[in-house]
Amino acid sequence: MRARLVGALVLVLAALATTGISVGWIWTKADAVAPVTLPSGGQTPMETVDPSVKPSKTPTPTGKVLGTEMTAANNDVMPIMSSAWTSEFDRTGLWGGAAIWFVVHKNYDGKKSDWGNYVAFGQLAPEIKYVNTAAGRRAAASQAGSRAVVSLYDKNAKISAVTHTAITVDGHPGHEITARIAVAQPGLKETFSTIMIALIDRGDGTAAVSIADIAGSTPDWHQVWRDKVSQIKINR
Repeated sequence: MRARLVGALVLVLAALATTGISVGWIWTKADAVAPVTLPSGGQTPMETVDPSVKPSKTPTPTGKVLGTEMTAANNDVMPIMSSAWTSEFDRTGLWGGAAIWFVVHKNYDGKKSDWGNYVAFGQLAPEIKYVNTAAGRRAAASQAGSRAVVSLYDKNAKISAVTHTAITVDGHPGHEITARIAVAQPGLKETFSTIMIALIDRGDGTAAVSIADIAGSTPDWHQVWRDKVSQIKINR
């Protein structure tokens, strides 16, 4: 397990900002399928398929780290933090996301577990309700955090110092949330991590999201992340 729990319980966040200590579960329902008009007679019959062969499920899109950029599946881009960070997979539940990782404490527990910083970038999951208003952006950022916590880490993590800030990126309105997450891992000289979420409206009814999880001993990365968020480019 590539630990550090990816940086502390990555994304215990937002829900905590709007809902206190509770974390919202997000469920989806299949969309209704419209009836299809059947062809009239006298046409070439359709080739049959072995009923034992089941169609494969369409995979969830994923982003990539290409050179010095994280490129989401929809071709939005965010610069990586620095060349010292390495490519990772998205652990936060973003749609078409990519991620990067930076080791802060290698083998901190003597059992090949690493602790480090983590940044993900992608699109807000389509099942999360989103409205492009100040309140809507704040709520969606909170849900993105909730989703990440429920999917990956401990919903009971202790959080404090939650902040909310309106932001603008690439001419698009957005919302930033930060919080301090208490950390207590045997052998680890860290007592907290800082979780940071930036949500940016894309102008088409969807939103781009970046999530950072930064070890408490490395606060210099906070401003680096903000600088990189300010350079996000929305694919129009």
